[in-house]
Amino acid sequence: MTSASMLSGSQTTGSTTFADLGLSAPVLRALADEGYTTPTPIQHQAVPHVLAGRDLFGCAQTGTGKTAAFALPLIERMRNDARQPGARRCRTLVLAPTRELAAQIHESFLAYGRHAGIRAAVIFGGVGQHQQSRAMMNGVDVLVATPGRLLDLIDQRLVDLRSVEFLVLDEADRMLDMGFIHDVRKIVAMLPTDRQTLFFSATLPGEVRSLAATMLRDPLEVKTAPQSTPAETVDQSVYFVPRQEKKSLLVKLLREEATGRVIVFARTKHGADKLHRDLAKAGIDAAAIHGNKSQAQRERALAAFKSPRPPVLVATDIAARGIDVDEVAHVINYELPHEPETYVHRIGRTGRAGQSGAAVSFCDAEERSRLAAIERLLRRPIPARNEPSMAGTSTEQPRQARQPRQGRQSKRAQQPRAQQSRTQQPRARRARVTPAAQPAPVTAAAVAPVPRRPNRKHRRAL
Repeated sequence: MTSASMLSGSQTTGSTTFADLGLSAPVLRALADEGYTTPTPIQHQAVPHVLAGRDLFGCAQTGTGKTAAFALPLIERMRNDARQPGARRCRTLVLAPTRELAAQIHESFLAYGRHAGIRAAVIFGGVGQHQQSRAMMNGVDVLVATPGRLLDLIDQRLVDLRSVEFLVLDEADRMLDMGFIHDVRKIVAMLPTDRQTLFFSATLPGEVRSLAATMLRDPLEVKTAPQSTPAETVDQSVYFVPRQEKKSLLVKLLREEATGRVIVFARTKHGADKLHRDLAKAGIDAAAIHGNKSQAQRERALAAFKSPRPPVLVATDIAARGIDVDEVAHVINYELPHEPETYVHRIGRTGRAGQSGAAVSFCDAEERSRLAAIERLLRRPIPARNEPSMAGTSTEQPRQARQPRQGRQSKRAQQPRAQQSRTQQPRARRARVTPAAQPAPVTAAAVAPVPRRPNRKHRRAL
């Protein structure tokens, strides 16, 4: 990718409406049904080039309309060249790292292609495969899948990738973080080489660029924001609070300040479940979502979160890029993540599509280094809502260093002198008191040695 083939966020195509991007009437009607009128910067830049058949390497922060940036032009291209895919085959393959993200991409294709006759299916783990294999029996235009379940169905010969014309790899950096790199390479090796590939990532580490170099041909690189930059509409702040006081502060925020849809992020699945129970004990309606939940439980939690009276959603980072819900008012980082980039993905759940939002983080004494790494990535400090000197240090007593094990002599040396003098005196043996009796006369037989029992070797000799 040379500098001549790159577009930054400040460069646009001069278009102001979706009609100016070259989309047909059925697709424009679907966009109108969804209430979309103006394309976002990533859509501005990506749609014309995807329509022209170029490979694309897109970097855009979450919540900027990446899904429509590849879904709209691909629907248009399949509509202009209508053909029936064979049994168990698809024309467009979209790989996503999580079930939630795969399901939402599938819903977007159905919504944008409702008037274009587009058929789409979704494949992911955690549920039975019967309905997924049935959806592939007659072939589909678009298949959205997570890598693991897709390979399972390919091994069972329920999916055939030999007819793929368009490949989309969404959230590539997250795919690598979750260990899907080998699965992705295995899937790509099964695809036709004569295809169009669209590669999207929120961040651009070296591993992502190396993977893109093996998949793309003369790609156009599109960037709509600096790497790992959160939306400017998100009001960020941090509380310095001891770890044992985080729960009470969270309850106070949820009751007094954080209204509407709120997502609380925890680092671990166990921590998310415990926080869910603590909120329930405090009388706050909450739901939890993480990798150990069944697909039915996750779908119920998301459905409740999208309802008019949503509960507080306690989530792990598996949902950081998989929750596409409008009007999330607050994101609360109950625990700071280990990777600074994950912070950007978390707070990207609010302030989407130009709306305002708030992101509040809790930082204890052990998380100061993580906060510093996040601020280095953002290239600016996060405003504090209290004084670090007052609340940033833990109230727990510092753990004393373990004393080296001492031997018996050193312990005696620490005893008082009077006690030490007593213990250092040799203890006299007490004579054994026996009842007075006349001693038996000692005879020669009494002192004669007892004959030894011969061992096995001697017994053989005998």
